[in-house]
Amino acid sequence: MTRTDAKNGALVLFSGGQDSATCLAWALDRYDTVETLGFDYGQRHRIELDCRAGLREAMAQSFPDWASRLGDDHLIDLSVLGSISDTAMTRDIEIETAASGLPNTFVPGRNLMFMTIAAAIAYRRGLRVLVGGMCETDFSGYPDCRDDTMKALQVALNLGMDSRFVLETPLMWLDKADTWRLAQQLGGDALVELIRVGTHTCYLGERGALHAWGFGCGECPACRLRKRGHEAFLAGENVSGPV
Repeated sequence: MTRTDAKNGALVLFSGGQDSATCLAWALDRYDTVETLGFDYGQRHRIELDCRAGLREAMAQSFPDWASRLGDDHLIDLSVLGSISDTAMTRDIEIETAASGLPNTFVPGRNLMFMTIAAAIAYRRGLRVLVGGMCETDFSGYPDCRDDTMKALQVALNLGMDSRFVLETPLMWLDKADTWRLAQQLGGDALVELIRVGTHTCYLGERGALHAWGFGCGECPACRLRKRGHEAFLAGENVSGPV
């Protein structure tokens, strides 16, 4: 893992889902060098990781201006996170609301670990900007998706690594309809279609049927949110709130 010293470079947390794919397009539209980072933490919907390489290749082929900016990809084994998590994202259990009031799809510490490892890699690679798809509008109440959390983490990472990282969260105040719109603004209908067909968001990892809004079971919270956002996007409406 050599150092690139990219003066205008970014590292994108890229899972293979809709949000991270939109963030990747957002970064490619802005930065000279963009690298990607994924995590295998034993997630129930691990099929999202299988989408990553195809998405990167399709973006490079469909958008030549982005191809020259797309740098290396990194995939990190973070199975320790799955081994200490007892959640519906890492276990074959029913999705429901936990006693804490949070959905049991919440993986404690996930985004904190993701960003910390991202910062360590960015430090080695000479990349200053970290990009994540955290969102406080459609975030299911996850505390590690909040804007305050990301701002506090940026301070901690910069103090701990004596750096000047910038944590960018372009979806923070967007609902899912707005996220579809952002994709259209960045890459037109071609990018919207690529995200619809090429990404994976379903918590259950279902990739059998292709719906108007993409692949998925259609019933889990992620699918319902994605479906409702796509319908609102097509209708020119906004949508937010609980699913």
